[in-house]
Parts: sequence; C-alpha cells; structure tokens
Amino acid sequence: MPAVILASEDQNHGGFPAKLTMQVLICSIIAAFGGLMFGYDIGISGGVTSMDDFLLKFFPDVYVKKHRAKEDNYCKYDNKYLQLFTSSLYLAAIVFSFFASIVCKKCGRKITILLAGLFFLAGVALCALAQNLAMLIIGRVCLGAGVGFGNQAVPLFISEIAPPKYRGGLNICFQLLITVGILVANVINYFTSRISHLGWRISLGGAAVPAIALALGSLLITETPTSLIERGKAEKGLKTLRKIRGTEDVDKEYQAILHATEIAKQVKHPFRNLMKRQSRPQLVCTILLQVFQQLTGINVIMFYAPVLLQTMGYGSGASLLSAVVTGTVNVVCTLVASFGVDFFGRRALLLEASIQMLICQTAMGGIFLVHLKSTNSIPEVYSKIVVALISIFTAGFAWSWGPIGWLIPSEIFPIETRTAGYFFAVSTNMLFTFIIGQFFLSMLCHMKSGTFFFFSGWIILMGLFTAFLLPETKGYLIDEMNEKVWKKHWYWKRFLNDKDDYEGTKLEVKAQVVEKVQVEIEEIQEEKEVVKDDHQQ
Repeated sequence: MPAVILASEDQNHGGFPAKLTMQVLICSIIAAFGGLMFGYDIGISGGVTSMDDFLLKFFPDVYVKKHRAKEDNYCKYDNKYLQLFTSSLYLAAIVFSFFASIVCKKCGRKITILLAGLFFLAGVALCALAQNLAMLIIGRVCLGAGVGFGNQAVPLFISEIAPPKYRGGLNICFQLLITVGILVANVINYFTSRISHLGWRISLGGAAVPAIALALGSLLITETPTSLIERGKAEKGLKTLRKIRGTEDVDKEYQAILHATEIAKQVKHPFRNLMKRQSRPQLVCTILLQVFQQLTGINVIMFYAPVLLQTMGYGSGASLLSAVVTGTVNVVCTLVASFGVDFFGRRALLLEASIQMLICQTAMGGIFLVHLKSTNSIPEVYSKIVVALISIFTAGFAWSWGPIGWLIPSEIFPIETRTAGYFFAVSTNMLFTFIIGQFFLSMLCHMKSGTFFFFSGWIILMGLFTAFLLPETKGYLIDEMNEKVWKKHWYWKRFLNDKDDYEGTKLEVKAQVVEKVQVEIEEIQEEKEVVKDDHQQ
C-alpha cells in the first residue's frame, strides 16, 4: 500500500517529523473493527433481553414477571441468569486479556488482532444457533475471549503506528466504532423485534459481519515497528517505520524506539516491574480511569436502555427506538472527540463531561424518585425528559470518558511494561463492566432511584481525580512520557525522583566501566600474543 501523505507537520514535542499517511489511516480503521464488534455486542444484549421470544426460550421466569400487572417496576428484570447472560462475556474477557497480553508481546499486535476475530466468529456461531442456556453462555464466553484479545491489542497497535500529533484522534477510531456498533445493534434490534421466533437469532448472528471484517482485515495490516524491533526484527522494523511515516527521515524516531526496546529487554518480568515505585503513577491512573469509566453509569444506559425505558412505561418498540436515538448521539459525539482530543487536550474534555454527566444523573434520579413508584407508569412529559437526559449524558461520555479512558492507558506506559500495563487497563475495565452488568438489575430492584445517586457520587470523585491527579498527555511521544509528563507533575514526580535516576545512572556507569575494563584486558592479551609471537620468531 503506498504511503500517501494526508497531513503533515514539521515537528512535535519530541522533535520528530509527524506525518499522517494513508497506510496509518487504513491500518487504524481496520484494527478499530475490534471496537465495532465490541460495541455491537454491548448494544445487542439489552435489545434481545427485552424480546419476548428470547425470554420465553431462555428466561421464562422473567417473561412471566415482565407481563405480570402488579409486578414492581424496579424488579421486573431482576434475574441472576439474565444478568449472567450479559456479564459472562466480561468475566471471560478478564481471563483472556491476560493471555492476550502475553501473545501481544511474544507474537505481535497483528496476530493478537487475528485471534480476536476468530474468537468472535466462534462466539457468534454458538450464540446465534443456541439451543439452550449453556450453549448461549459458552458462546458469550467465546465473545469475551475476542473482547479480551481485541481490547488488549487494538489501542496499543494504533498508538504505536500513529504520529504523536494525530495519536489521540486515530486511537478514538476504536471508541468511535464501538459507538457505531452500539447504534447498528439498536437499529437491528428495532426491526428484528418484530420478527417472531427468529428475531433474536438474527440480532445475535449479525455480529458475524464485523467479526469477519476484523479477521480478514488483520491479514492486511502491517505489524507495528515497535513490536517488530522488540521481537528482534530491527531491519524490518526500520523498513516498516519508513513505510508508515512516508519519509526516509525516521532515524531519530527509530533510535528512540531502539533505545526503548533495549531497556525493555533488561526487564524479564514486566508484571513484577509494574509493582515497583516508578511504575506507580501510570498503573494507578490506568486502573482509576477504567474504574471511573464504568462507574459513570454508562453501561447501565448501553446494556439496559430498552429494559430501563420499558420500566418507565414505554412499549418494546418505543423503547428500542429511543435506544437508537441515544446510540446516534453516541456516534456523533464520539466524532467530536476524534477531532477535539488533540486540540482541547484530554483533561479539558474529561472535566467538562464530569459536570455534564453529574447534572444528568442527579436529574434522572430525582425524576425517578418523585414520579416512578412500584407499579405506576411515569408521566409522559417526564419520560421524554428522561430520554433527553440520557442523550445529554451519553453525549458527555462519548466525547470524554468513553474514548479517553482507553486512549490514555495506551500511551502512558514505557515499552518495557506496556503490554502488561495495558492488561491492567483491559482487565479492570472488564471486571467493573462485569460487576455492573451482573448486579445493576438487582441494584435497581433494591436501591430504586438511589441507583442514579450512587453513580452521581462516583462522577464527583472522577472529576476531582482529573483536576488534581491526571496529567495532560497530548502531543508527547509515548516513549518520552516519563521525562516530559510524569517527572513534571506536582504529585507523581516524587515516584520518579532523582534517587531513581541516580540509581539508574550508577548502573549505567558501572556497565560502562565494566565494558571499558573488558576492552583493556582484551587489548593487553592481544599485545601479549604479539610479543610472544615475536619472541618465538
């Protein structure tokens, strides 16, 4: 593929040429199809769990409760097996993301993305053809393996091939296609809900399209230069770097990657290295970003939007249509993030959205508290206000915590702990997605409107975290984050202090001295050999 230059800039923070080529753009889009698959699954789950045919086949008790006239509005869908259908995927993703981190490091980003596509295909087949609950759950576990492999590899892949100036926008392609997947799933659910008996199978089987696209597309993309060099293929890495940058002038960037990989080779146990003091800033920020992303309450909206809207009195078709509206908002506002994240910066978008989401969550909680009792329907005017609040909430999340929550962990770790560090990002995200998916319907049943105030409290905490503890990473090379970002932060710099630098310098000097002594010994031995030969002659 020719490296057509789409945009360029002479310098960035690291002083490297920063060009956006067609090669980088197409590879980023193909890789981001992992996000499309992930998003489709998020959107499809809530839709099929509101379809009567699906409930009758797998969850008959829920079907009976749903249609019981006097059933508590907040408890209609409280069923541990129904929640397991949604959450089992994320529990599997936690386990498989660990194996994916190893494959990603040993075999490369490209093969990890291919495996994600194959796992997705297996999961789609099992779910769409499911004859019983066990088969359905096994299919969800396979989909979880795909999510674990895809979410581990794709953001790292994009971060490593993208020029620093465009890294944020390109990485958000992953989140953008997640939102597109959610929207497509909502549209499909709206139409398949009218098809008796086969509607839910069509919805679940539709995931085959992005799964095939990801599997085939992974054969076309190029491996990242960092991964090639890290695995001892330096010459191929240099050639790939020139190809994706569209210029021969890559020596400085190549040397930076080479230097980073040489350091990484000295780290035999990256997971153990993550536990050291100097890795604490990146690790803590990564984990908290994932925890906070889920505790915004967004997956309550994405998983259970149709269920939530039916609880408010909407019919099945109307609730699915409302979910389509919020899905459209999600896509449009993620596009805003694609262009805004490298202009406004990460922190500004996160702070603004925290305020926006807090207002929406507390307003929804207030409306439910006052107007939705155990067995009534919420007044129509307030139902429309709630749909509007869900859309505004979704907009705030879509241009901030959604994409940036994945972006920052992919760009802040040094190469020696990058795949291990990103494993913590993926596994933490999946763990809290599992917790929310498994327990939200029970929370709604027991806490009722208090559920929304619960999430509001977490939004306050994440706003404070962003304001005081999260540094700006816009525009910096991922291999210079320690020097340019963390060592200059008012709090985190104490974890990368002069003592650490001093110890590192001592080791470096010691190595240089040892090397010099070895050279001198070899020279002396050579001189002795020459003298010995002369004497013999």
